[in-house]
Formats: sequence, C-alpha cells, structure tokens
Amino acid sequence: MSLQEELRQIEEDLERLRAEVAELRGQVGEIGPTDSTERAMVINLADEEEILVRELEARREDLLKRLGEKGERKHAEPRETT
Repeated sequence: MSLQEELRQIEEDLERLRAEVAELRGQVGEIGPTDSTERAMVINLADEEEILVRELEARREDLLKRLGEKGERKHAEPRETT
C-alpha cells in the first residue's frame, strides 16, 4: 500500500470514528438516569474510540511528514560535487 493510499484510508477511518464518537456521546444523554451501568459502558466505549482517533491522527501526521520529505527529496536539485 502506498503512502497516499494509507493516508486516504486513515482519513476515512478518522471520519467514521469521529461520527461514531459523536453518536455515542449523544446516546449518553438519551440513557435514563437509572441506567448508570449502561451509561458508563457507552462513555467508556466513546473514550476508547477517542483514543483510536488520537492514534490515527498521529499516524496521519507521520504519513504527511513522510510524504513531505519524499516530495522534497524528489524535487531537490542535484548537488554539485567538487
């Protein structure tokens, strides 16, 4: 898988996970006041997905940096040797 393909996949995963986290956080408010166990489970699941989002964001930043470095090397002018 090329760096560009991996970056595209990460962007898709981030979009999906962020939507899932937002949906989970919205569900917390819909859970009745007596369902504290279910509320805690939903909050925990949302927290775990947010950790995944942060890990994917870090991976995306790494890929962007690597793509930038690759682009710089590709466009660098050849050095003269003396």
